[in-house]
Amino acid sequence: MEFISKALPARKRVALVAHDNRKKAMIQWCLQHRDLLTRHTLLATGTTGGKIEEATGLDVEKLLSGPLGGDQQLGAKISEGQVDLLIFFWDPFEPMPHDPDVKALLRIAAAWNIPVACNQSSADMMVRSPLMNQVLERDVPDYQSYLAGR
Repeated sequence: MEFISKALPARKRVALVAHDNRKKAMIQWCLQHRDLLTRHTLLATGTTGGKIEEATGLDVEKLLSGPLGGDQQLGAKISEGQVDLLIFFWDPFEPMPHDPDVKALLRIAAAWNIPVACNQSSADMMVRSPLMNQVLERDVPDYQSYLAGR
């Protein structure tokens, strides 16, 4: 696979996901970073997005609930270049019935080279970085070249 350089914009499209046991932590994190998050576009899996919106007043585009296809919707948006970073508070101690969807989501995020935080300290570092509000160049798969070479 060939790669091309593509920019993440200064105004990021931030995907927020949290497993049930981590939703309170995600809400607290969003409250802590509310001012910063208002400068970006937010989207989330359904239940998480609704709880964030209700608790913080932030505007969140809500997809389906994760187990009902929201993780896959999010993966599609990443593949289409509609997500710039993923903040996913997952519960490493609780097996999830939709673990294959979660693994696929993380694989897609890695394949399309978007920043991913899977816990609060990583998310804090990510959003406090000067790059959060700047354009960031990254390498992504050159899908058009791949199709042309078939």
